[in-house]
Amino acid sequence: MRRQRSIPITARRIKPTAMSHSPHPSRLTIALGRRFTRRRARQPVCQGLLSRPVRGLMSAALLSLFMPIASAQNTLPSLGDRISGTVSLEQEFAIGQQFLASVRRGAPTIPDPLLNNYLENVTYKLASRSQLQDHRLSFVIIDSEELNAFAAPGGIIGVNTGLFLNAHTEAEFASVMAHEISHVSQRHFARGIDEAQAGRVPQMASLLASVIVMATSDAGHGAAALAAAQGRSLENQLRFSRSNEAEADRIGQDTMFNAGFDPEGMSSLFERLIAINRFGRRPPEFLLSHPVTESRISDARSREFRYPERLYQEDLEYQIVRARVVGHYAEDKDALVSEMRRALTNSTSTFTRDANRYGLAVALYEAGNYAGASAALSPLLSKEPNRISYVVTQAEILTKQNEPGQAREYLTRHLQINPNNHALTTAYAEALIAARNYSEAAEVLQRHAVFRPDDHHLWAMLAETQGQAGNISEVHQARAEYFRLLGDFRNARQQLQFALRIEVDQGAGAAVEARLRERINTLEDQQRALQG
Repeated sequence: MRRQRSIPITARRIKPTAMSHSPHPSRLTIALGRRFTRRRARQPVCQGLLSRPVRGLMSAALLSLFMPIASAQNTLPSLGDRISGTVSLEQEFAIGQQFLASVRRGAPTIPDPLLNNYLENVTYKLASRSQLQDHRLSFVIIDSEELNAFAAPGGIIGVNTGLFLNAHTEAEFASVMAHEISHVSQRHFARGIDEAQAGRVPQMASLLASVIVMATSDAGHGAAALAAAQGRSLENQLRFSRSNEAEADRIGQDTMFNAGFDPEGMSSLFERLIAINRFGRRPPEFLLSHPVTESRISDARSREFRYPERLYQEDLEYQIVRARVVGHYAEDKDALVSEMRRALTNSTSTFTRDANRYGLAVALYEAGNYAGASAALSPLLSKEPNRISYVVTQAEILTKQNEPGQAREYLTRHLQINPNNHALTTAYAEALIAARNYSEAAEVLQRHAVFRPDDHHLWAMLAETQGQAGNISEVHQARAEYFRLLGDFRNARQQLQFALRIEVDQGAGAAVEARLRERINTLEDQQRALQG
C-alpha cells in the first residue's frame, strides 16, 4: 500500500516577486478582522547588516546560535547519550525568554489567533512525541514573506508567514516544526557551550554575550556585537552546520512519523527549496541557516522507506490558515478572487473543494465583498457548523457588516461549547468593541489574560480597550505586562507606579495597593535575575 501524499491548495501567492520588494506601510490591517496588523519596531534591528529588520534579527542571531554549536563528528549523539554539563535546562529557558523578548521588540509579529492556535497545536502534537525533556514552549509568528523558521534555547519556536506560503501541505509545514523541535530537544545550544568549554569553538562566549545584549538592552548595539562575533566565527559555523542539521533532520523525521504526519513532507519541501534556490535571485533566509543539499534530500528519501506503510490524511485546518496568509499578502484582491473562483471550479476532490471554497471566502472578504464572503462560507458552515475557524470567520464578516450584536450572539453559543478558546474569545471581544461596549470587552479580555499571561498581543489589545473604557489605572497595568514580555522592565515598573499613584489618589484600599507593590517587586526580582 503506497502512502498517500497530502493534497495542496490550488491557490498560490499573488505576485511574489513584486511583494518581496514592495514597501510596507507602518500600520496595515488587511486580513480578516484585525488579525494581521503590522507593527513596526521601535528601533531598527541589524540595520546595515542585512536589508530588513526581520532578516537581520533572525538570520544573524540564529545563524550564530545554532550553526556553530554542534560537535565535529559525523553523527551527533542523541539526548539520552549526553547531556550538557555546562548549561542547565533552567538556564536555557531563561536565555530563551530573553531572546524571545528581543524578537517581540524588534520584529513585526502576527496576532491572528487562528494562525497562532494552529502553530501551537501542531507544535505541541509534535513535541508530545519528541525527545524534549522540557515541554515549556513559546511561539512567535513573524510577519514576513521570507521563508524562515527558527528555534532558540528554552523551547522558543518561531516561523515567518513565508513558511505558510511555501509549505503547500501540512506535512511539509510539520517537517520544519519537527526539525526545529529537534534542535531544542537535542540541546544544540547547550552542547555548543560544552564545545566552547573544550576550546573547540572559542567565539561561543562572545556569541552568547551578544544574544543577551540584544535581548536585554538596545537592539542596535546588540546586533552590532552579534555581527562582529558572527564574522569571527564564520568558518566554524560552516564547519559544524552539516552534522547539526543532519541530526535535526533524522530525529525530526522520526518525530513526524510518531506524531502521525507523513515523513515524505520533509523531502518534498527540500526539493521545493532547492528549486527556489536554483531559480531565485536570492536564496530564502531558511536556506542560509539550514543549507539544503542533494545529500540531505537523498537521506530524507531513504529514511521514508524505513517507516511502516500507512495512509495519511491531511487536516483541512492547515489549508484554512494558509488561505488567510495568501489573502494577507495578495496585492491585487480582485485577482485573488478570480484565482480562487477558478481553483474552486477545477477542484477534483472534496478536500480541495472545501479548501478552495474557504480561500474564495477570504478573497471576497479581502476585496470588501462581505455578502459574497458570507455566501461562499455558508456551505462550509452547513457542513461543519462547529469548526472554530469557520465560526470565527463568519463572526468577522458579521462585524464588518456592522452587525456586531449578531456576531456576539453567534459567538456566545460557540463559547459555551468551547469556553476560553483564544480565537473565539478574541472575536467576541472585537464584536463588543465594534458595538462600543468597551467595559464589557475589557472584562472579557482581562479574564482571558489569565489563561494566556504571556501573549503580548493580548495585553496590547487589553490596554487599548481599557483606555476606550476610561479605566486609566487598568491601562497602565496592562501596559506593564506588555512591556514585561518585551523585556522592558523599566517601563513595566513605571507603568505600575503610575497605576499605584492613581489607585492611592482614588482611595482604592490597602489590598489593591499591596497587590501593585508586590507586582513591582516581582518585576524588579525578574530583572535582577536576568541581569545576573
